[in-house]
Amino acid sequence: MKKTLVEQILDKAGIAHDPLALNALKDDLPENISKSDIYKTLALTGNNGPVIGIIPLTQHLSEKKLAKVSGNKKVSMIPQKDLQKTTGYIHGANNPVGIRQKHAFPIFIDEVALNKDFMIVSAGEVGRSIQLQPQLLADFVHANFADISE
Repeated sequence: MKKTLVEQILDKAGIAHDPLALNALKDDLPENISKSDIYKTLALTGNNGPVIGIIPLTQHLSEKKLAKVSGNKKVSMIPQKDLQKTTGYIHGANNPVGIRQKHAFPIFIDEVALNKDFMIVSAGEVGRSIQLQPQLLADFVHANFADISE
């Protein structure tokens, strides 16, 4: 499999990760992976501009909590038609590594990730993912951990 740009960026930075080919919404997951290990990267906008929230697939984002921790009065999802021009990625391919490379948007990872040995996020293409340690990802993309799910 050809490496995605995100995998190449992580390789170059020496960040340990495992590439995965899976579509969490369609595929049966391998035995050692549950849906709560897979995180969705959501792009929102507030009065301070775009903000990224990363939460488990099994959770719902609290816009109120994300607004508070990001210093916004209110945040709302970026409309799908504006997603690619804002983040550089289509729906289903948003990922914190690629977004951080192009933009300095604030990134918040739900604090439940701190209790995990690994998390899985998109590798920048639909059907491609990467598995890595939550703290490694947070350090690399300058993300903060916060309670942002409901």
